[in-house]
Amino acid sequence: MPDDTAIGGTADRFPQTRWSAIVAVRSDNATDRARGLEAIAASYWKPVYKYIRLRWNRSSEDAKDLTQEFFSRLIEKGFLNGYDPAKARLRTFLRVCIDGLVQNEDKSARRLKRGGDAQILSLDFESAEGELARLDPPAPGSLGDFFEQEWVRSLFGLAVDALRADCKSRGKSVHFRLFELYDLNDDSASHLTYDDLARQFDLAPTDVTNYLAFARREFRRIALEKLREMTASDDEFRREARSLFGFDPGDPA
Repeated sequence: MPDDTAIGGTADRFPQTRWSAIVAVRSDNATDRARGLEAIAASYWKPVYKYIRLRWNRSSEDAKDLTQEFFSRLIEKGFLNGYDPAKARLRTFLRVCIDGLVQNEDKSARRLKRGGDAQILSLDFESAEGELARLDPPAPGSLGDFFEQEWVRSLFGLAVDALRADCKSRGKSVHFRLFELYDLNDDSASHLTYDDLARQFDLAPTDVTNYLAFARREFRRIALEKLREMTASDDEFRREARSLFGFDPGDPA
C-alpha cells in the first residue's frame, strides 16, 4: 500500500483546475479582473497586513489603509502586468511591491481616495491582529521569510476551510473531524493515536485509516487547486508544488 500517512501523501496528478488569478487580474474583462483580485486577496491579505505592521512598524489603522490601497493598485496601477514567473515567485514580487508602496505613500492622497469610489475589500482585520498578538516577533532580518511563511499558512488555511465545507456537504464531517484532530492538532502532549480516535468515534481502526486517507487526498487536491490559482504558468505551479509538497504534480503517480 502506498504511504499516505502525511498530508503531503503520494504524488497526485496535475489538478484539472487551470484557472489562474494572475492571468485574470491582467484581463481586459472587468468580471475576470474582479474574480482574480478576490482570489489573490483571499490568499494574501493577511500576510500583506501583518508584514506592513511588522516590517514597517505601522499602526493597525495605517496598515489597514495600506493593505486596501495595495489591492486596489493591483488593478488600477496594473502591478501584476510586470510580473514574470520565470524571474521570481509571486509572493516575492508582491513583497517588493508592498515595500515600494509604503516607501512612496502619500497619506493625504490615499485618504482622499478612500472617500471616493475606490473598491474596499471586506477583510477581517481583527482576526489578523489576534494572530499577530499570539506570534513571537520575527527578527528584523527575517521578515521576508515571515511573509512567505504567512502566505503558506494562509493558503493552507483556505484549503482547510474548503475541505471542512466540502466534507460537510458530502456527509463526511467525521472524516474532516478526524483529520482536524490528528493532522491539524499541533499539541504533541495531547496527540491522539489511531486507536484513540477509533474509540472516540466508535469506528474500527481500519475506518480511521481510510477516513484519514480520504481527507488527506482531498486536502491535497484542494490545496493544489488554490496554489494553481496563485501561479501564472504551469512551470511556476510545478516549482511551487515541489517546494510546498515535495513532489511534482505533473509527474505520473
